[in-house]
Amino acid sequence: MSDKIIYSTATGDLREKMKNENGRGSRTGTKNDGIVRVRKESKGRGGKTVSAIYGLPLSGKEISDLAAKLKRGCGTGGTVKNNAIIIQGDKIDFLIQFLQHEGFTVKRSGGS
Repeated sequence: MSDKIIYSTATGDLREKMKNENGRGSRTGTKNDGIVRVRKESKGRGGKTVSAIYGLPLSGKEISDLAAKLKRGCGTGGTVKNNAIIIQGDKIDFLIQFLQHEGFTVKRSGGS
C-alpha cells in the first residue's frame, strides 16, 4: 500500500492538485493563449444548459465583478468556478458581443 495521501477533509481530493502541479494539463482543458472561449454546456447539469466562459486573463475580484456584470446583462444567475464564469441558459451570442465590447478576443468553441 502506498503512503500517499489522496484525500483530505479540509481540501478534498488531492489527486487533481498533484496532476496540475506535475504539469499534466489543466482541469478545464483550455489553452492559455489569450483568447476567451465561450461555449454551451449541459453535461453533468441535469439537462440544464449553461454558457461557460473560459480563458479570461483576470483573477479574484476582477473576474467576480465581470461575472456580476454579465449576470445583470443576461438577467440570469451564474457563478465563478476554477477561473471560469458559468451563466445559466444559452446566452452565447450576448456574451460574445459583451466580451468583445469589453476588449477581449473572443471565440465560440464547442459545436453549435
